[in-house]
Amino acid sequence: MKRFEIYFSGSVQGVGFRFTSQQVSRRFDVAGTVQNLPDGRVKMICEGDSKEIRAFISEVSESTHGNVAHTEINETSFTGEFEGFVIVR
Repeated sequence: MKRFEIYFSGSVQGVGFRFTSQQVSRRFDVAGTVQNLPDGRVKMICEGDSKEIRAFISEVSESTHGNVAHTEINETSFTGEFEGFVIVR
């Protein structure tokens, strides 16, 4: 199992990005969180199988209608702390 911290930049706040991410997560075997950052980016923490996470990230980017200008993906240590995929407010 893997854990990734993903940072999305572009027009990703105020456009339903977090809600869309949560909806898309239901089609994948992933767990984690998604939240807005003060600098205008969105941070996602995602745990699961590496291929499943990458497919999920790709689907989120496609589902947000070109709002994502840049995606930064960092692998970190798997913790298993999440159940489901939730929006952090």
